[in-house]
Amino acid sequence: MTKTPKARALGGALRAAREERGLKLRELATKIERDPGILSRWETGERTPKPENVSRILTELGVNGVRYDGIMTLAYRTDEPQWAATTLPEQRQQLAAFLDYEQNATKIIEVAPLLVPGLLQTSGYIRAIMSAGGVPVGDIATRIAVRIGRREVLAKENPAQLVALIGQGVLFHGVGGRSTAVEQVKYLLEMARLPNVDLRIIPYHSGWHPGLEGPFTLIESEQATPVVLLETRRSGLCLHQDGDVNAYREAADMILRVAMNSDESMRLIAEIANRLEKEDG
Repeated sequence: MTKTPKARALGGALRAAREERGLKLRELATKIERDPGILSRWETGERTPKPENVSRILTELGVNGVRYDGIMTLAYRTDEPQWAATTLPEQRQQLAAFLDYEQNATKIIEVAPLLVPGLLQTSGYIRAIMSAGGVPVGDIATRIAVRIGRREVLAKENPAQLVALIGQGVLFHGVGGRSTAVEQVKYLLEMARLPNVDLRIIPYHSGWHPGLEGPFTLIESEQATPVVLLETRRSGLCLHQDGDVNAYREAADMILRVAMNSDESMRLIAEIANRLEKEDG
């Protein structure tokens, strides 16, 4: 059976909790009276423990409170073909799983018709989005640090390949005010020069294309099956079945056909950066 993203997330959470307690796999298996091989497969996501087994493991490891509730949300409907996260605890677990996929990615396709993709956002742009979006002031600095840390996947040895398909209107939204917009557009130009970043602008008047249906992220990895993440303001949907992933691959290909090529995109971004900088001055 293919590991589902939710099963991998559950296994990773159980493994992290065990390692934090300093217990070897065999030691925990003895304590909960389970075969070490079964426990190992639970931690890798190859098999799914029943909720009562998850509860017993967490209790043995002294996990409680919010963390207990969050991990327990992963113990139900783990083998379903789609992972819909509608509660805050499960959204947090889904985000953690997504970040794990992202950091182990070989290729990431970001379709972003309305906002700059997360991997290409400046700290000022992130702050403006979060402030306007009602994120508690005390949480903003931490969230900015997490999002900035995600860029490592593009700068490390053997970095992921990023294909960013960005709507032309994104360059003109002025998120955060003029100076923030100038910084962000210039940063896009800087990142577009990286050999592992293919940044394409989807021009106005390009007709219908799947990007008009909304943003999505497709992640490919050598360590796991490809996944697609769709986000709304109140929920997230993670897809991993071949038919679903292939549908979004085809959507990305359709958008690539109407997007500007890399050189045209860079020229447009440079032109807009110069224009905004002059207006700012």
